[in-house]
Amino acid sequence: MAAVAPVAVAVEPQFVAGASLRSQMLAHTMRVAVKPVLDVWGRYPGPLWPAGLLDMSARILQPTRGVRKRRIRLDDCDAEWWQRGGPGVDSDGAPAGTAILYLHGGGFLTCGLNTHRILSLRIAAAADASVLSVDYRMLPRHPIADSIVDCVNGYRWLLDRGYPPDRIVVAGDSAGGFLTFATALALEGLGLAQPAALVALSPLTELDPANKLARREGAACPLIPRSVLLTLADIAGRADGPTPTVSPVDAVLAGLPPVLIQVGSTEMLYADAELMAQRLGAAGVPVTLEVWDRQVHVFQAAADILPEAARAVARIGEFVREATRASERPAAAG
Repeated sequence: MAAVAPVAVAVEPQFVAGASLRSQMLAHTMRVAVKPVLDVWGRYPGPLWPAGLLDMSARILQPTRGVRKRRIRLDDCDAEWWQRGGPGVDSDGAPAGTAILYLHGGGFLTCGLNTHRILSLRIAAAADASVLSVDYRMLPRHPIADSIVDCVNGYRWLLDRGYPPDRIVVAGDSAGGFLTFATALALEGLGLAQPAALVALSPLTELDPANKLARREGAACPLIPRSVLLTLADIAGRADGPTPTVSPVDAVLAGLPPVLIQVGSTEMLYADAELMAQRLGAAGVPVTLEVWDRQVHVFQAAADILPEAARAVARIGEFVREATRASERPAAAG
């Protein structure tokens, strides 16, 4: 029987109205205290900027209770494995439950396991899942292609541990959203089965900044200045050399698993989220695009203080559980 071609679907964004006073105050604080610093870096990048200091400083952040940490080594980078509950197995001998492969943001240049530990664990808790966070290689020492290899190796680690693909969800924020899609596309090229679903928070999906800079959301963004996007594109291009990385929006997307995208309505990467959702829909991929009213870039990281962020994380948990529910296996008969 001939394969059925995917049906293109026009994606209607789901607008989540309302911005609390706390979220508005956070946006104002970022606009006056953080965005100017990022703008200076974007205009005058150089080796004197301590890119690794942010992640090092975040080591003081405490993890969620009730999970067990294991530091592991992939082929070319480190990773952290946080397992919820006991090491149970199902009737087929595979690890019980769901695993999330989490890919942190930071523009491929900064952040890491420490800065994103609380966010990744909070998402895992909402989904009642374990989580593997990958400390992938970054610019400018390594091209984005190396980052993708590291993320694929994280996926292979979960497979080797016994998790079937339909019990794995790949998730990431910002540049990690780029890697979420790029990892799934790389799996396709390697002949590996797709995960159950993808989750992308405020994802960067197009390295060329032209479309983003032309949109009104870019000017209104309280965090990311235009100079950062221009510099990032330049650094990525120089690191890639003669083989530039293909942005996810320009790839063949048919065959990817269901996708959840969350983005703020006034952030720089709204254009990327919207374009990716439309191209996924055109390729016949089930996709949900949630647009959260006036929320800052990766607002989900502030779930301890923002009611919108707490609701968004809960929604991610629901999506992950729904995506993996079909693969749940009944316990063996006694």
